[in-house]
Amino acid sequence: QVQLVESGGGLVQPGGSLTLSCAATGSASAMGWYRQAPGKEREWVATIIGSTTYYGESVKGRFTISGDDGSNTLILNSLQPEDTAMYYCVAFSTIMAAMTSRPDYWGQGTQVTVST
Repeated sequence: QVQLVESGGGLVQPGGSLTLSCAATGSASAMGWYRQAPGKEREWVATIIGSTTYYGESVKGRFTISGDDGSNTLILNSLQPEDTAMYYCVAFSTIMAAMTSRPDYWGQGTQVTVST
């Protein structure tokens, strides 16, 4: 019912910034982002429910999520090598799903690489 397409990933130097976009078809109660680096567990990054935003501890103060009208944007600032990962846009069918970190829909991912 919901399709998600991420864009904006790429190679950036440490300390740099990237803006990731998630285009969505269909409708959901909330949206967010997860990331996963090779050999590591999938990590929650951010969620937006209406105009309220939530962030994982590792990105709080550096990343900003905005937009909830079928799409969203994630601004990644002060990027560090440890931020290198595949970033996935997600959508939640219910607010409870968002608050319990149980995405119902996933995008294909966009690669973010932070390196010199």
